Amino acid sequence: MRAVVQRVLSASVAVSGETVGQIGPGVCVLVGVATGDTERDAERLASKVAALRIFDDGEGKMNLSVLDLGYSLLAISQFTLLGDARSGNRPGFSQAMEPTLARVLFEAFCEACRKLGLTVETGRFREHMQVALVNNGPVTILLDSERQF
Repeated sequence: MRAVVQRVLSASVAVSGETVGQIGPGVCVLVGVATGDTERDAERLASKVAALRIFDDGEGKMNLSVLDLGYSLLAISQFTLLGDARSGNRPGFSQAMEPTLARVLFEAFCEACRKLGLTVETGRFREHMQVALVNNGPVTILLDSERQF
């Protein structure tokens, strides 16, 4: 699984003009599910996201996590994170898991985050979405379960 974790002041996602998820301070996480990913990858990614110390403490150092602060998470499924543009200019998506299984693992990631104590909002799987956010910092972290985080 691949994830782009962005520290935000606020974030929202809309489908056909309707807001379907929104948060205040927390993290917006774009999640891509790769062929070969498992429920274990989803659980490990959730644990990593929840524990990432990317929020400032009283001394201005990044020592606090979204979980420490009781902030929220907006999760957006995004198969394009698995795009491969090494050959040519149009990315290929052969590394992305087929949608039925990818939905199961994306939902497993969201549920694992909830079990850890996070409030989780989401977009809609396989829908065209408009994501808006106010990046805080900016702070953006890339995670990839293939790299054994």
